[in-house]
Amino acid sequence: MDRVTDYESGGWRFKSSWARFEISKMINIHRMEDASRHEYFMRHAIVEAEKAVEKDEVPVGAVIVYENRIIARAHNQRELLNDPTAHAEMIAITQAADYLQNWRLTGTTMYVTLEPCAMCAGALVQSRIDTLVYGTVDKKAGACTSVMNLVQEPRFNHRLKVIPNILAVESKYLLQNFFLENCRAK
Repeated sequence: MDRVTDYESGGWRFKSSWARFEISKMINIHRMEDASRHEYFMRHAIVEAEKAVEKDEVPVGAVIVYENRIIARAHNQRELLNDPTAHAEMIAITQAADYLQNWRLTGTTMYVTLEPCAMCAGALVQSRIDTLVYGTVDKKAGACTSVMNLVQEPRFNHRLKVIPNILAVESKYLLQNFFLENCRAK
């Protein structure tokens, strides 16, 4: 199974009325304050995380935004694909690169519900994403502020702006509830 096909290579098939609805929402996004804009896009990442729960995957969702438009959206698919690299961030980066036809994702912002791990943080640096906005911290494996900070390492040739704790309560709740339910099922 190909990672990108689920979302039509970052460009989704919309019914014409839905596309017009999305365009009208984009126009209003330009006028939003930063905090409201971050919450708006983080809610889309949370929707992706909820899709992961439905597939019995760890509920992490990510979207990548370019010029106030979502160009990639993904959720964890490690179990589905039997792929340890199928994190939401990695899949979204692949989709965004396909959409922009460039591996350099300059001018983009990633919204993800959980602080990225070392693998995903490295991919964020390598893909040249400008800004990372995440929901809740990962005290065990977070590589953007909590355990280590790879995305702002001064020895690297690229550093990201990091905005933590956007809709952190909602993001944390999804994760806690998922693991609580899995413990009860065993």
